[in-house]
Amino acid sequence: MQPTFTSIREARRWASLFLQKEQREPRVADLLLEHFLGWTSSQLLAFDDKPMPSEVVEGFVEAVRKHAKTGIPVQHLTGVGHFYGREFQVNEDVLIPRPETEELVLGIMEYVRQKNLKAPRIVDLGTGSGVIAITLATELPDSIVRGVDLSEEALRIAAKNAAQHGADVRFYQGDFLASLLEEPFDIIVSNPPYIAYSEKDQMDDTVVDFDPAMALFAEEEGLAAYKSILTQVSHMKQKPKCIAFEIGHQQGASLLSLFHDLLPEFLAEVRQDINGKDRMVFAFSG
Repeated sequence: MQPTFTSIREARRWASLFLQKEQREPRVADLLLEHFLGWTSSQLLAFDDKPMPSEVVEGFVEAVRKHAKTGIPVQHLTGVGHFYGREFQVNEDVLIPRPETEELVLGIMEYVRQKNLKAPRIVDLGTGSGVIAITLATELPDSIVRGVDLSEEALRIAAKNAAQHGADVRFYQGDFLASLLEEPFDIIVSNPPYIAYSEKDQMDDTVVDFDPAMALFAEEEGLAAYKSILTQVSHMKQKPKCIAFEIGHQQGASLLSLFHDLLPEFLAEVRQDINGKDRMVFAFSG
């Protein structure tokens, strides 16, 4: 049965209650309304007594019901993910950007400014939709940025996002650093797959069923990608000055051990995110 509502407030109330009943996050109602109306969150709060435009009702109701039934992320319904104040195209071929990853980017920018690096050479491994590479290229306009991913589909999305934001990023298809071992980089950054397959059953369906598995899961209890990257770095003729990883909140000690074993000349430290959880490892040479 199709719900009936005349005002935006009524539509918002129906969607929130419907999602709550289906044990989904009621906040999704606001996000979908903002998308279908082309409004900001402030506009939604200020003008929710306005009539609900008839031309968006069907699409809005369908999106709410689809999310409730399947758990499909809002970003896949809208085709847009937000990162560091920008909109990026996303789909089922790329990881939806998370706020925690913004802290990884902030750490790199602080390092560049602290060391006063001129035209730093940066490579983003497992770039996905390109949010890290594009944000760094945009926020550090003198930087030389590369992005690498195994997925051809992901690289297509990354290239579209770079063009959309006017970011000068060159993308490569490959296994992390394998095709770039001869290139010198000041900074290597990566948010690689780091979830152990044993954790899959505990994860939310909005993640497991829709984010690409190759961007989520890794062998060796989630450490395989880090091992691969650090082994590749150990074979580089010119080592980077800084390596920055996003990590799972229980992987800090394991990452420090990996650096000790594979790159003992690097000084590695675990950093916490805004929620007080171990979320990043930064390592420095020299």
